[in-house]
Amino acid sequence: MTTVLIVDDQPLQRFGFRMLLESQDDMAVVGEASNGSEAIRMTAELHPDVALMDIRMPGLDGIEATRRIVSSGDRTRVLILTTFDLDEYAYAGLRAGASGFLIKDAQPEELLAGIRAVATGDAVVAPSLTRRLLDAYAEHLPAPGPETTPGHDPRLTALTDREREILAVIGKGWTNSEISTRLHLAESTVKTHVSRILAKTGSRDRIQAVILAYDTRLVEPS
Repeated sequence: MTTVLIVDDQPLQRFGFRMLLESQDDMAVVGEASNGSEAIRMTAELHPDVALMDIRMPGLDGIEATRRIVSSGDRTRVLILTTFDLDEYAYAGLRAGASGFLIKDAQPEELLAGIRAVATGDAVVAPSLTRRLLDAYAEHLPAPGPETTPGHDPRLTALTDREREILAVIGKGWTNSEISTRLHLAESTVKTHVSRILAKTGSRDRIQAVILAYDTRLVEPS
């Protein structure tokens, strides 16, 4: 059973999400929050698998709430809801540690699939969309310098040459099957490499690995 906390300042929106989620045999809504402060408190109390997080809310917004929930070390994963697929707030939310984002007018099956994916530790944003999102907001990335070159960033020192190569192409938006085909590796081997990369770099999921690839200049924004 996947437990979900709904965070949105609009009661009607929360009601709609609850109706949809409670129609599923494998999901349970454990609470509703109307702002970021309530989301943080209720996450600490209820430890839901997923927090379905609106971004624009009065008081503490969804980005700061996401940042605090992730930094607390709680097991809850955050799935951000945004109005536009290239909303700068969505980018900020991913940087804050969210495991993905969906558009508010997504189809019900997309929302349900997204929640299930996040609950199992996967990322929700498609690789191509992740690349487009990061490219669009490349100006938010650190300025190039000695500390951001691949050879000097301490977050990359534990990676083997092959793992560094795979992290770079993850940052380019390649899927596991594309990595398998283009680098002539078994897909099971690719999955093993990806798991090791996430563990060694402390990345919560694939999206955070993409951001790391950009931050460390393994991938340059186009």
